[in-house]
Formats: sequence, C-alpha cells, structure tokens
Amino acid sequence: MAPRRPDKKSKKREQAAISRAAAGASKPVSPQVLVKAAEFQLQAGNVQDATTLAVKALDQSAAGSDDELCALNFLGQANLETGDFEEARTYFLRAVAIDEDGSRDEAIGGGPEKFLCLAQLSEEGGNDSVKWFEKGTAALKKQIQILEETRRRSDEQEILLEELKKKLAMTLCSVAEVYMTDLSWEEDAEQRCESLVTEATMVAPDFAETWQTLANVRISQSRVDDAKAALKRSLELWKDLPPEDPGVPDFPSRVGLARLLMEVEMEQEAIEVLERLVGEDDQSVEVWYLGGWGLYVMGENQKASKSNEEDWKASWISSRVWLNQCLHLYKLQDYEDDRLGEHANELLAEIAKDLGEAPAEEADDDEWEDEDSDEEMQG
Repeated sequence: MAPRRPDKKSKKREQAAISRAAAGASKPVSPQVLVKAAEFQLQAGNVQDATTLAVKALDQSAAGSDDELCALNFLGQANLETGDFEEARTYFLRAVAIDEDGSRDEAIGGGPEKFLCLAQLSEEGGNDSVKWFEKGTAALKKQIQILEETRRRSDEQEILLEELKKKLAMTLCSVAEVYMTDLSWEEDAEQRCESLVTEATMVAPDFAETWQTLANVRISQSRVDDAKAALKRSLELWKDLPPEDPGVPDFPSRVGLARLLMEVEMEQEAIEVLERLVGEDDQSVEVWYLGGWGLYVMGENQKASKSNEEDWKASWISSRVWLNQCLHLYKLQDYEDDRLGEHANELLAEIAKDLGEAPAEEADDDEWEDEDSDEEMQG
C-alpha cells in the first residue's frame, strides 16, 4: 500500500486558503494565512492590498500570540520597503515586546531580523544602534549554536549555517562601523573595533565584507600596509567569480571597496573594481566619478615619476572619458552631491591644462559607448 502524503494535501489546502484570502473571499481564514496572502500581494507590487490583509490579520490575532508576531513583523518589513520608517519602527518595537530575545521561529516573525532593522532605524544612533545590533547578534549566535550542535546536518542546514555566519559577521562589522563613527569619541572605541572585526573574520573568513571592514579599521589606525593586505584578501575572495555568484559583494559594498583602495593608493585595483561595476550598471554617477578620479591620480603619479609620456597621457584621456560621462549623468539625474560635481570639473580643468579640451567626438555624450571610448576607458 502506498504511503499517504498529508504534507502535500496540507500544502494544497494552505495554498487554497491563501488564494481565497488574496481574492478577498468571505470565508474565514487564519491570521497567518492572511499574512501569507499579504506577502503574495506585496511581491506582486500591490502594497495597499498587502497592508490591508496584514492589518486584518493583526486585528484577528490574540495579544502576544504567534499570529500577532507574524503580522507585526510583516507590517514592519512592508513599511520598511515603502520607506515609512516611523511606522516600521513602531511595528518592530511591538514585535520585540512579544519576542524579546528572538527565540521564536523565524517563520512567524521570530529571530534576529527585527533587532537588526531597529538598529538601522534608530533615530539616536550610537549606543541605541549598538544595543539593537547586540540583541540581533545574540539571537544569531543562538541559531548558529543550535545548527552546529545538530548531528548529520542536511545540505539545506549547511547552507543555512553559512548564511547565518555571514549575517553574524556583517552585524559585527556594522557595530564596528558605529564605533568608528558615532561612538569614535569613546575611550574603548578602538579596542571594541579591533575585537569586533577580529571576531567577524574568524566567524566568516570567506566573507569579503569582513576583510573590507578590517581594512577600514586599519586605515583609521594609520596601518596602511595591513589595510592593503586586508583589501587584497577581500578582492581575492570574489574577483574571479561571475557576477551572479552569491560570493560577490553587493554593488554599494564594492563602491565602498573602490574608495578604500584609492585611499591606500591601490588605484589599479580600484579601476578594475569600477570597470566591473560599470559593466553591471552604467548609470551610477559615483562609479564614473571614482573611475575618472582614480585614472587621474594614476596619470599624475606616472607624470611625477617621469615615466613614458604616453602612459600618463593615456591615463588622463581615459580619466576625461569617465569624468565627462559622470557629469553627463550628473545633469540627467539632477544629482544632489554638489561637491562631487565640482571636483569632477576641477579634475577636467587640470587635464585640459596639459591636454587641451576634449576632441568633439570624445566630448559628445552620445558617443561614450562607441568602440573608441571603450578602448580609452581600458587605458
């Protein structure tokens, strides 16, 4: 006799209930099913319908129940996505009152995520952000401990364990960054940064962002050689991976990496990172600006070292292409960073003193994608 499969039937029943809820059927459905339907609506871009369903779920939930936690967490995330940060904070704080240590199941809104969101949403910043990050860290460590103590972990559990370790490392790095900025005046700020980044690199040694944060700390300590070593380690972890690989840091992280590389005079590596970023998104004003600035510095150094004249001229011609494209996008997008625009124009003025104004074909905004410009960008 074939074994019964109640899980599949249960799944079908749940899916049917979600469909009924999403369609606004009058037949009663549970609060958690309403939240599932709200998730469906949010993914479809129907923010108002999603919010209506989640509020209905919240209204039907008993105080302090899993249902209430599930609805509150969803409403917090939904408001976060729509940019209503005050509402998001309110819902997350209510969720924390139910799940104070993040020990409840993540499927119903438990776990560390709400603490990490509150750290980012903190209006006070500083110690208040650190407080929420530390609560998130404690919850993450508990989840990791449970998985590490599990014998014969499945492939899915192994993947989850690695993801949790990366999230923990990222959280530790975030706390370190608070101590480098908002709390830099505290007596033990440097010691705390050191401890946090060391732990992050031990927890997730194959996570590029941890080494990037370590490099940032080393720069603040004027330990430039150590910063360079950390940046090289960060680069080695992902530079040969395809763009879609999860090991590749996200776009903003790599923009930050390029800035750090330029700060320690690793302009060639910075340009390589920026060229890859342009290949992924050619509409970033900041990326074109950093590329133009990096190439300008390279040319300046080549000129100062009295190397082949063609070398520094080639670097500055490439710099001019990047900077002109930066300013082209700057105008199109009404970019708000005035200092960036001013600096780009200053660099172009310096280049013009030696090379003259850009030829008409190079200065034409519509021509930047042609083969000649591509060759120049490669320097």
